[in-house]
Amino acid sequence: MNTASKKQLGRERRHNRIRKSVVGTAARPRLAVYKSNRYVHAQIIDDAAGKTLVAGSTKEVGAKVAAKKGEAAKALGAELAKKAKAAGIESVVFDRGGFRYTGRVAAVAEAAREGGLKF
Repeated sequence: MNTASKKQLGRERRHNRIRKSVVGTAARPRLAVYKSNRYVHAQIIDDAAGKTLVAGSTKEVGAKVAAKKGEAAKALGAELAKKAKAAGIESVVFDRGGFRYTGRVAAVAEAAREGGLKF
C-alpha cells in the first residue's frame, strides 16, 4: 500500500468516526466540506430527508475571485452562507469530512460564519 492510499484510508476512517456523531436535521442541517487538490466542494445536507439543500464549489466561485486557493475557499464560504440565508437556513452542524481544520477547510467555515451561519 502506497502513502497516498494510506492517507486516503486514514481520512475516510476519521470521516466515518465523525459522521457517527454529526447528523444534519431539518432544523439544523449538516455543512459538509470536501477538499481535493484543486477544488473545495461544500454542501448543506438534511440527513433525515436525504436531500442536499444548498451546494457550491470553488470550481464555480473561484474563477470569479482569484487564482489563490485560500481566497477561493473564503469566497465559497461567503457564497454558501448567502445561498443558505436565501433558503431560510440559520444554523448548521459543521462536518469537516475527516480533513484537518486548517487552511482551506477553516477558510470555508470562517467565511460561512461571517456570512451569518451559526455553528
